[in-house]
Amino acid sequence: MRRKRTALPEDPKRNRAFANALARAKSYAKDPKALRASFEQVVRKTGSIPKAPFKDLWSYFQVMLRLIRAYYRGDYRDVRITNLVVIIGAIIYVLDPWDLIPDWIPVLGFVDDATIVAFAVQKTRETLDDFTAWETRAP
Repeated sequence: MRRKRTALPEDPKRNRAFANALARAKSYAKDPKALRASFEQVVRKTGSIPKAPFKDLWSYFQVMLRLIRAYYRGDYRDVRITNLVVIIGAIIYVLDPWDLIPDWIPVLGFVDDATIVAFAVQKTRETLDDFTAWETRAP
């Protein structure tokens, strides 16, 4: 009898851990003070995340972090709330060590995280690119 392999869902929103991250993200998007407190924890943890599984996504991951910081500071608000929730949710998911595939599992532990970041970038690329353009114009 063949053993059934566990695969990532085609739609990451069907991933229960990501759905939970999105629910948490909604509350953060509505409360910039809570977002700021959470963001400070995020910045401390990002140094321990291996960059290799994210490949070309790492620069977008960094843009997501800068957008969140500019949003909670009130410097940048030209973002749809649904996109902000997806971005915050992706960050929450990446930093959750007990998501679909626990981070302590070598190699695979961050593959699911990279998949979620790829999904978030796909859904919010225009927002991220607009923010990057705003950053270059900002004094």
